[in-house]
Amino acid sequence: MENPKQFHQQLLAQMAGSYSHKHVSEVMPLAQSGSHRQYFRLVLEDNETLIGAYNDDVAENEAFFSFTRSFLSLNINVPHLLMVHDDRQHYLQSDLGTATLYDYLTANRMEDGHPSSQTIAYYEKVVRALPALQLAGRNIIDFSVAYPRAAFDRQSMLWDLNYFKYYFLKLVNVPFNEQLLEDDYNRLMDYLLTAESDFFLYRDFQSRNIMVNDNDVYFIDYQGGRKGALQYDVASLLYDAKADLSPELKTHLLNIYLDTLSTHMPVDRSAFNAYFQGFVLIRILQAMGTYGYRGYFERKRHFLLSVPYAVRNLEGILDNWALPIQLPELSKALRLIIQSDFVKPYQPKSQLTVLVQSFSFKKSIPQDPSPNGGGFVFDCRALPNPGREKRFARNTGKDACIIEYLEKYPVVAEFKNHVHAIIDQSVENYLERHFDHLMVSFGCTGGQHRSVYFAEQAFRHIRERYPSVNVIINHTEQ
Repeated sequence: MENPKQFHQQLLAQMAGSYSHKHVSEVMPLAQSGSHRQYFRLVLEDNETLIGAYNDDVAENEAFFSFTRSFLSLNINVPHLLMVHDDRQHYLQSDLGTATLYDYLTANRMEDGHPSSQTIAYYEKVVRALPALQLAGRNIIDFSVAYPRAAFDRQSMLWDLNYFKYYFLKLVNVPFNEQLLEDDYNRLMDYLLTAESDFFLYRDFQSRNIMVNDNDVYFIDYQGGRKGALQYDVASLLYDAKADLSPELKTHLLNIYLDTLSTHMPVDRSAFNAYFQGFVLIRILQAMGTYGYRGYFERKRHFLLSVPYAVRNLEGILDNWALPIQLPELSKALRLIIQSDFVKPYQPKSQLTVLVQSFSFKKSIPQDPSPNGGGFVFDCRALPNPGREKRFARNTGKDACIIEYLEKYPVVAEFKNHVHAIIDQSVENYLERHFDHLMVSFGCTGGQHRSVYFAEQAFRHIRERYPSVNVIINHTEQ
């Protein structure tokens, strides 16, 4: 029997050849996120790339196709739908690159942990673009194709709240009275359902579903959209746990969003803000249900590491509680989460230090300063070399032009993914065995471009994925 993934790759390659009238030189599977959809980067003979997708859920695909056509008709930045197969399960779309807003955020934090000015500028673009996307729900979006429900209604809210109850509260052993909690749930839903709700609700509007490409922002993965209130998507973006935006930045971005929204429609800011905290709360509870299921139940470390950030968001809400309704049992449970020792083990303190270095093979491979020796040396010389172009002579792998140059090549992303997987395996093993040192070195010809780029990428990857690890970076030729 033919391998299913090979079949999808071959069919999508045939579609890409038919669409472009060019030979497809490479088909690269892309990492799956939380969904069952499969994505592939299709490289054409002239290095142009397309994205191929396979999803056997036709109803979900039809929602994506319909929403995409509506957004494109309004000149909203979403991927172009290039070709859909007759089976409605395979389709081609334009390639928006490899960098999400979350990638950009984590790669460009300042030394104090705050986002860079350019990152903030991208967030400002996002909140200015959001109202047009939401208002499409009033005049052009066909909600009859929405999947799995046409609106963020009581049933949708109840699914999210019960997800939190069964996959977080129960798994972290927080005691609660089932009936009193249900009473609070009903009060919260009754209140939220009085908000104006004839807008397009993206459902998962967060930094991992926003692409940064060609100095602009683009929106993806909105196939779960439905009719709903304005506040939900803004809450999703600003209270995205791992983005860890400061209260001041959240307020700044919310004000820009409301200023932009007011150019499209009358806005009662006090009414908007009254509902806003309720939608922040239900969004955080939905996210915590996901962290509980994926982390505590499926034991996926990445989701466990998100829990402390979500708890911090909860603290901020409870410290500034302004909902016009009382939710005593839910509030008590949330306070117990904050005080619980159960979540604290997932904020471990470690003595592990990872030293990441870049170097030039014209000189010598850096020596491990620890008494243990060892570590990794990755040779970047087989990758595209920006150093061969005179225009890049004064640049390094830290500069945007070099990053853009390298990241247009699929082989660079493939190399980086393999390297990070190897590093992750050792870091996790070293943490379990209480080792205290690991060195990771990247070499290229001159130690200026490729090695610096990959060292910077590894440094940020480790710091983001393993917050307890002390990560140090050293560019020997800088």
